[in-house]
This record gives sequence, structure tokens and C-alpha cells, in this order.
Amino acid sequence: MVVRCNHMATSSAASREDALAHDPVESVRAASRTLVRELGFMRPTLAATEYSPSAVHALLEIEANGSMTAAQLVQVLVLEKSSVSRMLSRLVATGELKEAAGEGDARVKPLHLTARGRRTVRSIHAHGRAQVVAALQRLNPSQQQTVVQGLDAYAGALRACREAAPVRVNSPAPIAIEAGYRPGVIGRVAEMHASFYARHWGFGAIFESRVSAGLAEFSQRLHEPCNGLWVATQGGRIVGSVAIDGQDLRPGLAHLRWFILDDGCRGSGAGRRLLHEAIAFCDRAGFAATQLWTFRGLDAARRLYESAGFELTHEAPGDQWGTQVVEQQFTRRSQAPAA
Repeated sequence: MVVRCNHMATSSAASREDALAHDPVESVRAASRTLVRELGFMRPTLAATEYSPSAVHALLEIEANGSMTAAQLVQVLVLEKSSVSRMLSRLVATGELKEAAGEGDARVKPLHLTARGRRTVRSIHAHGRAQVVAALQRLNPSQQQTVVQGLDAYAGALRACREAAPVRVNSPAPIAIEAGYRPGVIGRVAEMHASFYARHWGFGAIFESRVSAGLAEFSQRLHEPCNGLWVATQGGRIVGSVAIDGQDLRPGLAHLRWFILDDGCRGSGAGRRLLHEAIAFCDRAGFAATQLWTFRGLDAARRLYESAGFELTHEAPGDQWGTQVVEQQFTRRSQAPAA
């Protein structure tokens, strides 16, 4: 009976996990609850201080702005005026803040950090940075970028809902498309492939090793005029790639390979730009056609291929990557460049 109950509990937990994986709203809610707990917001004090979360945030906002009034903090912290007043009175009484006479209106008293308050804020920053650094160290660079961009966008969306205003988030660094070999490109492109296909399709070491080996071999032939490699970079970091191998298939055919984009950059248009560079190269080089191999289920990529003129020409089951999939071949007839 105990075994059965344990099995039922495990099955129930698995069912909940499956439901979360298919429901983005519930996934975000579950992640938000975890963030609240892990960052300490369920406790009466925050960031290794003796102060409440609202008091800690008040100190951080005053430090960021140089000075703030109680009315300004009510707006920023989204709290009741009475709650903010009590909190500020305590911070003044403990020597963290001091009041200054307002210009033109003695009733408006900007609040400044004292020397003690500045020490407290430095301690809060150190505590917060240590938490974030420890967590980010468990993620690879691609995942880190995804977290940064995702949290920034989600925080902006939440604020916009409250303010009933358009979403405003910090603009990420522009994505540039660069041709040719770059130091680290083999490892980075293999990493992006391995991370994406392991997470979404269960591919493992066989797939990653073949991607790495193929890229390493291709890089030795990159000087040949029939071969090309393009990478998307953001802030100097490789976030996407595509290659044209003019020697891998029979004469007159180009092989489009290693087309990948970092999760954090999907939807940016960088994938379309990479693909445009590759097929423009094929047209200039005079290839009769360009072929690529993928597998069923990569719907977003398929739409992109078809928008660029590729057509599905063959598909069949295969397991060369260690997982059974329906492999697909797409072909695009090259077009002569405009005179």
C-alpha cells in the first residue's frame, strides 16, 4: 500500500510537471513563487539586514536616485502612504536616513542616506550580487543571456500592466552578422546545438560530438572560395551561425549546415539575416541548388526555410543522432544574382 501511494504521488508530481511544461502562464507563476521563496521575500527581513523587504527597497531606491521624498517612494514602491511613512520613520530613527529641507516648500523633505545608510546599502548590494552570481554560475552563457533578457522583458510587462502603458524594456545590444572564422566559433556553435537539441529533442553526446567534429573538419576548408561561414554576434558574443559547404555534396550543389540561433535571440530577425547571407552567397557562387537536412517538428525553422525558397524534397525515419526522428531534406534552386 505504501509503495502504491508513493507511486501515485510520483505520478501526480510528474503530471503537474507535464502540465506546467505546456502552460506558460502556470510555468511563470510557479517560477515566480520559487523566486519569492529563494530570494528571501517570505522572511520578515531581507538581504541579511534587520529590515523588511519594503525598507530594503526604499534604501536602494534612495541610493539610486540620490534623494527621494516620501511621496515619490509611495509611487515607486506601490505601497500605501501610511505604510511608507512608518517605514521611513524607523529608518530615520535607526540612523539610516536623514531628512533635508525641501526647496521652496518646507513640508517636502527629501530623504538622503547617512554614512550608516551607505554602508547598509553596500552590504545589501554585496548580498544580492552573491545570490545572483551563485545562481548564474550554474547556467551556461546562453542560458544566462536568456534569463537576463527574459526577466527584463517580463518585469517591464508587469510594470506596463500596472501603469496601463506600452511595454518598455531595455533594448539589447544590436546583433551583427559577420563572415568568416572567429576564435571559439567551433566550441560555441557546438554548444548552441547541443543545448537546444538536448533540451527539446533529447539528443546527447553522439550529436554534440558529430557537430564538433564536422565543424572542426570544415574549418580547415573554409579558405576555399566555395565555402562560407557567417556568425551573428551580440556584444562580441556569438549568438548564431550558418555555413555553406560547397564540397560536401556532388559538384554544383551547396550544403547549408549548422544553422542555429541562441534561445535569447529568437524572434530578433537574426536567423533570417543569417539565412539571407548564406543563400545570397550560393547564388553569387553559381551553385545549381542548395540542400539542407533537418527533421520533422522544427516548425519555425521550416517556415523560415520555405520563405527563402526551400522545398521539402524527401523525408524518412532516421536515428543517426541517437534519437529516432523523421529526417527531412529541403532543396532550393539557386537564382542568378541581379545584374
